[in-house]
Amino acid sequence: MISIENLTVDFGGFTLFDDVSFVVNRKDRIALVGRNGAGKTTLLKILAGLQAPSSGAVGIPKDTTVGYLPQQMQLTDTRTVVGETERAFDHIRRMEDEIDRLSEELNRRTDCDSEAFHKLIDRMTSLAEQFRLSGGTNYHAEIERTLTGLGFARSDFDRPTSEFSGGWRMRIELAKLLLGKPDVLLLDEPTNHLDIESIQWLETFIALHADAVILVSHDRAFIDNTTNRTLEIELGKIYDYRVRYSEYVTLRRERREQQLRAYENQQKKIADTEAFIERFRYKATKSVQVQSRIKQLEKIERIEVDEVDSATLRLKFPPAPRSGSYPVTAENVAKRYGDHTVFSGATYTIHRGDKVAFVGKNGEGKSTMVKCITGEIDFEGTLTTGHNVKTGYFAQNQAELLDEQATVFDTIDRVAQGDIRTRIRDILGAFMFGGEASDKKVKVLSGGERSRLAMIRLLLEPVNLLILDEPTNHLDMRSKDVLKEALRDFDGTLIVVSHDREFLDGLVDKVYEFGHQRVKEHLGGIYEFLARKKMDSLRELERRTPPENVSAATPANAKTASESPKPSYEAQKEQSRTVRRLEKIIAEAERHITRLEQEIADAEARMSTPEGAADAALYAGHETAKRRLSDTMNEWTARTLELEKLRS
Repeated sequence: MISIENLTVDFGGFTLFDDVSFVVNRKDRIALVGRNGAGKTTLLKILAGLQAPSSGAVGIPKDTTVGYLPQQMQLTDTRTVVGETERAFDHIRRMEDEIDRLSEELNRRTDCDSEAFHKLIDRMTSLAEQFRLSGGTNYHAEIERTLTGLGFARSDFDRPTSEFSGGWRMRIELAKLLLGKPDVLLLDEPTNHLDIESIQWLETFIALHADAVILVSHDRAFIDNTTNRTLEIELGKIYDYRVRYSEYVTLRRERREQQLRAYENQQKKIADTEAFIERFRYKATKSVQVQSRIKQLEKIERIEVDEVDSATLRLKFPPAPRSGSYPVTAENVAKRYGDHTVFSGATYTIHRGDKVAFVGKNGEGKSTMVKCITGEIDFEGTLTTGHNVKTGYFAQNQAELLDEQATVFDTIDRVAQGDIRTRIRDILGAFMFGGEASDKKVKVLSGGERSRLAMIRLLLEPVNLLILDEPTNHLDMRSKDVLKEALRDFDGTLIVVSHDREFLDGLVDKVYEFGHQRVKEHLGGIYEFLARKKMDSLRELERRTPPENVSAATPANAKTASESPKPSYEAQKEQSRTVRRLEKIIAEAERHITRLEQEIADAEARMSTPEGAADAALYAGHETAKRRLSDTMNEWTARTLELEKLRS
């Protein structure tokens, strides 16, 4: 689908890409990985046609569409959520307008036998067929399905986009991109503003609907679940691993070990050659050999090794002062904004040394609870911190409290204590402030850079209750490894709000689930929590946990749900019939999907031939089959979820 040949990108004497080549094939799901600054975003922009390389070629067939989701985007703020999302179907609406215009013109004209009239009919027929193949007006259901999958409530659909935060606006842009169904999806950090439910919905969407995908993400679980190929950018080169990320990590370690051995052998050879030259430089009898060795040195292609390997760095927290046995105790805590209840009746105890996660959909109160604990906002009920609790709190606004006149190095030097002061530059390097970046002043740093710096400063302060709100949003994978290892060794109490499943895995031993105005405690790690809920995705929480709200009209002697009688024999028979019917529909859909995929593959094989390339009917049949495949997959997904719900 896309071929990149001899691509080179130079920036003021620095070579970002040096003569790289690779091919993106249909159904490739590619993770683009590498250090921050390696050129991942630059490569996506080049593929999207937004930036030109210094040299080389990017080949994209004319009929191939490319959709690009950047990290930052701007919406017009003059439309509603649905109005902005509908822009993905502007081409269909233009066709609809054109069909209406042609229809009116045909009704006005009286020259029914003229050639012009017949041409108008042909144009109308062709346009109507394109309109039908494009789905016609059925896109409204697709918009609703996509927006709800990305976390929007139906009550949000008619709200202006100006009322939403940057993260929610990014979701609108993502919805537009996905609904446009481009042949190649380019996604730059798509999960930064998504909660776990929406991330897993996006994983399913990519698995079922996407064609070719190239994505950049620091969410290891997300890229492992969505990609089957890994392109690593390192030292201006691209290394192609046709495996998913977790397998790539192992292969990369082996390659780096080989690279290091080759580098060490070459360095020894260079040192021996230089020693020979220096020893015999002024001996006339050895002049021929000396000149030969000098030429050998000039011809050697030097092996380079990525010198930054932060996986070997261990960041150790200062010893935490001993706190009381119960750093946080909550009893019937509630938070309301006017008539809106965020949560109520929250009762829990966090013990000294606990490492807990707050999880749930965005807007369910995770960050609000954190602000209650830290005393930033008022609340109802009782919430106390224990004896001698010293709290360290990381949130996005912590970056605003940094001294803008200080350098990055000085900011950390002021809080570092003991032996760690000798390793400040190593720590800064692990968090993407290596080299000259450590001498930058805070005032010139971006928002993401300030957040990372605030995180480092917090980690070096002696606290015994550490509260982190989305700490991984601006960290690359190596930095996250360093942070996670340090948090594992932290001897205080940890509360972390995060949507990064891989980061939470093995770190937390208790999960607090926020949803439906309630806070529920689950013992165990994040994947144990998911397994116990018998689901692959947290998005089912809403369906499985209805609000605890009993109507005032309910009779006092009515039985509770737990006391309700077992279903009658007739009800059980009806449910069994429904299960069998759904199983039959799902099996037929799976057979239909297999047939359609084979039909599409056969059509694409014929389209690649000179005869097929000129066959308009073949292309029309191919588009029809793709549309039918999409509809059948949607039907299969809906019926599978319905069956799972019946069986639960």
